[in-house]
Amino acid sequence: MAKVPNEDYKKEITTKSIYPTEEIELPSKGLIYPEDNPLSSGVINMKYMTASEEDILSSQNLIKRGVVLDKLFEAMITSDINYRDLILGDKDAIMVASRILGYGKDYKVKVICPSCDEPEDLDIDLTNLKDKEICESLLNRDNEFEFITLKNKDKIIFKLLTIADDKNIEAELKSFKTIQDKSKNKNQSTREFTTRLKYMIKSINGDPNKNIIRKYVDTMLSTETSAFRKHLKTINPGIDMSYVFECKECGYTTIRRIPMTVQFFWPDAEL
Repeated sequence: MAKVPNEDYKKEITTKSIYPTEEIELPSKGLIYPEDNPLSSGVINMKYMTASEEDILSSQNLIKRGVVLDKLFEAMITSDINYRDLILGDKDAIMVASRILGYGKDYKVKVICPSCDEPEDLDIDLTNLKDKEICESLLNRDNEFEFITLKNKDKIIFKLLTIADDKNIEAELKSFKTIQDKSKNKNQSTREFTTRLKYMIKSINGDPNKNIIRKYVDTMLSTETSAFRKHLKTINPGIDMSYVFECKECGYTTIRRIPMTVQFFWPDAEL
């Protein structure tokens, strides 16, 4: 049975609807969600940032808890969706849209040339960012994908991570770090990649047992994980955050990822 929204929820939707909104296209085009999920339309509506959202950004409590941006995005989304259903690539689009709707399309940041170490001011027009190039024909509403390992020809069924998955991963990594700090063993890895992989994989050769999946991931060859990452790039939607960097001082040219500094959402902050 569908959950009936309470009165507070209705008031929130009504409050959001009085502000001007923009339609935001999701990089996945909605092709990754079940047809009965509102996200399957491939678009969501977001309102322009107001003083209320700036209150969220200035909340030291939310910043300390590491949830300030999620609270901001949820407040700006006016479509009736479950925020935690979003895959992480679609969340990237919401992040960029929130910045544009709050502080405009121009993102100014200072970068350092990796060749001559000279600082350079970068002025990025966020409206020029494009979706990643992927094979959309492989996307499906079950969010299930297949990868065959190179050596043993194991059949791995995996999914693209959602915000809900990401929160569970963050909690597990935080718990692991706490244990690591108590052991005072600073040489251990963070386990971030393997933990994410364990959450992505749904079954191995038809077996969905979580313990088997975790043991399998821990023993995967680097050649297999490298091949998996390459395969993932062909189906994982998102925003292409790369740009061509050309140093005005020495002429060095390369492709780099747009730096995400504190000034992305706090443009008046002093670095």
